[in-house]
Amino acid sequence: MLRRHSFRLPRHPASVALARRGVRDHLAAWGHGPDDPALANAVLLVSELATNVVRHGPRAEREFEVAVTALADGSCVVEVSDGGLREPRPRRVGAAAEHGRGLHLVEHLAAAWGVWTRGHDGKTVWALVHADPPR
Repeated sequence: MLRRHSFRLPRHPASVALARRGVRDHLAAWGHGPDDPALANAVLLVSELATNVVRHGPRAEREFEVAVTALADGSCVVEVSDGGLREPRPRRVGAAAEHGRGLHLVEHLAAAWGVWTRGHDGKTVWALVHADPPR
C-alpha cells in the first residue's frame, strides 16, 4: 500500500517545526511507531530540507510544500518543494562553522536523495528512508 500526504506551510522559521510535526503525525498514523528509526530519520530529514527552504528559498515566495509518502515495505519518501530554481549542493564547511552541514546529514541518513525540477515552477528535493536502516 502506498500513502501520500502533502501540505503547504508559510516560508517562516516556525514552519520547520510544523513540517517535522506533520511528517511525524502522518507516519505515526500510518503505523510507524515512536521507536521506528525510519520515522526518526524522516523527521530529521524533513527538518533539514525545510530549513534550507526557509533560509535559502526565493525571498518572494510565501509558501513551500512538504509531502510524505509511506511505501508498502515501511520505507518512506519525504519531499520539500519550493519555487527556487537553484539546486542545493553540499558545501565544504570548516570545523567551526555553525551552518552548512544539512545536506551532508541528508546524504548520511537517506538511502537516496535528489532534486526533481518542476520547470519554471521550481524544484522538489526528496529523500528516501529505508524501513530498517543498515546498522
